[in-house]
Parts: sequence; structure tokens; C-alpha cells
Amino acid sequence: MNETLNILKERRSIRDYKAQQIKGEELDAILEAGVYAPSAMGKQSATIVVVQDKETIAELSRLNAEIMGKPGIDLFYGAPTVLVVLADPTASNTVNADHDGALVMGNLMNAAWSLGIGSCWVNRAKETFEKPEGKALLKKWGLPETLIGIGNCVLGYAEGAAPAPKPRKENYIVRV
Repeated sequence: MNETLNILKERRSIRDYKAQQIKGEELDAILEAGVYAPSAMGKQSATIVVVQDKETIAELSRLNAEIMGKPGIDLFYGAPTVLVVLADPTASNTVNADHDGALVMGNLMNAAWSLGIGSCWVNRAKETFEKPEGKALLKKWGLPETLIGIGNCVLGYAEGAAPAPKPRKENYIVRV
């Protein structure tokens, strides 16, 4: 089987990371893969914000945990890098922006795995950037408040082995 198909089959969500920061050239390659994700009508509605400073990651994690109703929990699992994927619903429409952002997230995670870097999609970005604190972050980053949160792609070197894959469900594919 070719390398790309193996990566797609083997990638797993990692939920325990080493403190070591990922290398710049690895991050650049992952970001490039995200930039080349398909987008509706080629509108490229997504934006990727790279967060590597501990204070901002802690703030994002705190907001995320509060939204989930689990304050004090690090739902970013100690990852040293967070790629916040946002999208502009005015570039085409909200549905397309959601889909564009989801494709970016998939490319980021698969590219990371191909480089030996763990990743996990952490939800609640939408709610985070609807809150005043999220809007303040957008402003701080020089981004418009109209952007919607798609997902948080946490990245880092895995602490320990990746989990085993779950069995695939029956009737996943229906041929008609």
C-alpha cells in the first residue's frame, strides 16, 4: 500500500504530549499541507493561527474547559503547539466555511502524522470565538470578529505509544 494511504489508516488522536516544541521546518510543512486543503469554489475561507506561547495556549485551554463544563482540565493535553483553524463565512457561506475548515483540520493532522508528530482535533473553537474573550483574541491577532472557530489542532511529540485503532463499523460503505 502506498505511504499516503498508510498514513490515513494509521493516524490516531494523541492525548499526551512531551513538552518539547516541534521543529520549525516540521511546523512549516504541516501548515503548508493545511494551506493546500480543498475549499469550496477555491475561496480559501480558512485561516490558521499558530499558537506556541504557553500563556495563550493556557487561555485557550481554560476557555475550552469552561465551555465543556470541566474547568481546570487541560483539554489540550499539554501540547506545545495549537493551530486554531478559523473560517470566514462571508467568503462563500457558513456551511462552506465549516467544510473548508474541516478539510484544513484533516490535512493538518494527516501531515503531522506523516512527520512523526501527534495531533488531536479539539472541539469547541466555535463557542470559544463567540465569547468576548475569543473576540478579544481575534482582535489581538489582528483578525476580523466575523471569523468562526472550526477547531483546535493540538500538535506535539507523543508521550508514549499511539492508541490502537478501533474496529471499523459494519456497513460503513454501502454500494448501490
